[in-house]
Amino acid sequence: MSLLDRISVEPGKCGGRPCIRGYRLRVSDLLELVANGASREEILEDYPFLEDEDITAALTYAARQTDHTVLAVAS
Repeated sequence: MSLLDRISVEPGKCGGRPCIRGYRLRVSDLLELVANGASREEILEDYPFLEDEDITAALTYAARQTDHTVLAVAS
């Protein structure tokens, strides 16, 4: 399984937002946990269905989503 294969998007689940391996845990939920200081160990303890690679996949997915050219609009 490739890292990004851990991210799933299903129209009828979580409003079509990216989730972790088909579970109803959105990538954004996992990112918020990390942003608020939760350690990997805490996350894995609180969500026993998760694997360490799921956290890495969410971070990688987010990084790739922001990797695009931004065009400045002259004012």
